[in-house]
Amino acid sequence: MALEPFAGAASDRRGRDLSELRLSIIDRCNYRCPYCMPADQIDEKHDFLSPSARMSADEIETLVRAFVRVGITKLRLTGGEPLLRKDLPELVERLARIEQIEDLALTTNGSLLSTHAQRLRAAGLHRLTVSVDSLDPAQFAELSGGRGKLAEVLAGIDAAVAAGFSELRINCVIQRGVNEDQVLPLVEYFRDTPHVLRFIEFMDVGTINGWSPQAVVSAAELRAQISQRFPLVPAAASRAGTTASRYRYVDGRGEVGFVASVTEPFCSDCGRARVAADGQMYTCLFASKSVDLLTPMRSGEGVDQLSERIAGIWTAREDRYSELRGGRRGEPLPVRVQMYTVGG
Repeated sequence: MALEPFAGAASDRRGRDLSELRLSIIDRCNYRCPYCMPADQIDEKHDFLSPSARMSADEIETLVRAFVRVGITKLRLTGGEPLLRKDLPELVERLARIEQIEDLALTTNGSLLSTHAQRLRAAGLHRLTVSVDSLDPAQFAELSGGRGKLAEVLAGIDAAVAAGFSELRINCVIQRGVNEDQVLPLVEYFRDTPHVLRFIEFMDVGTINGWSPQAVVSAAELRAQISQRFPLVPAAASRAGTTASRYRYVDGRGEVGFVASVTEPFCSDCGRARVAADGQMYTCLFASKSVDLLTPMRSGEGVDQLSERIAGIWTAREDRYSELRGGRRGEPLPVRVQMYTVGG
């Protein structure tokens, strides 16, 4: 049954409409990537949620339907590593049946994709994003905390294509002095494919990843480096609210994107909300606080009441952390939610 939109679609104090939900369905991961979940900072017995503290499939569907009432049309499932959730195919199938969700996507490290791709496609998932930070097997393993195997991820990408995911997004976080040498190898590997490689500036999400401005390789630097070898021109402008600036190769052999949250902030048209696996809602990737949605659900609130609650949270929103970061002039940055909690 179709749902009516919330009366007076939610718009925040800066005029940004709520349009997209990034939903973490599990906080655990089988990798320990240093920029997200560094092994020396994580206590596996105490830093993750118990199963009862995570939202159930019923609760997730109720929550998504409430967000739909407030205006979202895009839903991205994240983690942790979402493929670790045992009921994932059934959950995707339930969410895919919500008519107003025009774009249902999932972000994964790809390590388990070979065994899940077919079921996810059959369940109704629209799109996949896979993280690949290096094409050197040894470096790839190091960048995953010693847990990842490059061959498994590349096999997962092939399995996704065979399952019917014709165009994947391939995300790569470049850090100065770490994997700068992988930019051109990644470009060469993916540019003759239908997949879109996206380079992401190293961001100060959370407080445990050792971020510093000096470690950021800017999107401008990356574009210049790539263009020297494979000339680029801007692609058609992306719609408002998208995170990546798009460029195409002059020779017509593909496209590459750049997510420049640090050097080219896009706060002004951000319409993304985030909800962690325990039902905590964050109005910014760099948020210092959250609002609990799970307790009201477990106390009996349904779609109507939750949509009212979500609208109230969003209309009070003023976040623009990335625009303000550069003006702090050495001041300590505020405590921020950890990346693995909200899935990036």
